[in-house]
Amino acid sequence: MSPFPYRLVATDLDGTLLRSDESVSDRTRDALAAATAAGAAHIVVTGRAVPWTRHILDDLSYEGIAVCGQGAQVYHAGEHRLLTSLTLDRQLAGLALSKIEAEVGPLALAASRDGLEGEVLMGPGYLAHEGPLPYVPYEDPAELWSAPLTKLYIQHPTLTDDELTRAARATVGGLVDIVMAGPGIVEILPLGLSKATGLSLAARRLGVKAAETIAFGDMPNDIPMFGWAAHGVAMGNAHTELRAVADEVTASNEEDGIAVVLERLLAG
Repeated sequence: MSPFPYRLVATDLDGTLLRSDESVSDRTRDALAAATAAGAAHIVVTGRAVPWTRHILDDLSYEGIAVCGQGAQVYHAGEHRLLTSLTLDRQLAGLALSKIEAEVGPLALAASRDGLEGEVLMGPGYLAHEGPLPYVPYEDPAELWSAPLTKLYIQHPTLTDDELTRAARATVGGLVDIVMAGPGIVEILPLGLSKATGLSLAARRLGVKAAETIAFGDMPNDIPMFGWAAHGVAMGNAHTELRAVADEVTASNEEDGIAVVLERLLAG
């Protein structure tokens, strides 16, 4: 067998490492274990904040560093502590939100609070995804801004995710960053923040360079991570924008796309 060519394997969670039922297949677990046995580190890089990621990391017996919150949080799973945490300027976010709504009309809102136990708040009309992830409904808009936030989520009653993302970027692109992280998930982030930001910080702690990294993802919010890593692999179910910049396209998350690539690399 040839040596494994990368020292770091970076994987998104939803639509990438996780199947639709939020499980990780035995085949993919085995492939990641084989890659780590060959000398590579596995790092999770997700848009989810720590409270929505921790149970998955625990299931994987993951004790290393994870990048959460679109790069805002670098989390040490083994020590259950935040190494870095970047918050959204609430005054700037409020200004950006008012400008977007002036352009496209009223939005439904949710927000992710900062911290290891940061709650996800959901306002009237925001459509939550079905599943076990906890959230707290709110009615008073002041409650949204009452504590530090890592991000805002926005939804529009008629615009598609792509249309809302484009309109928001065109309106407030110089104030904040706008990313589409999944179906029904368009986010307002601090300007300049991306998965690449958090991944580069985590890699530095691990003593690994971008040239030694392979990354897997499925949505446009993974584009900066692909730009940073030496090799970007889009899942078969990936958004067209990510597929357009990927170095290769593998099978879908339901078909063990990560394992397909890792097994090939392990075999030389």
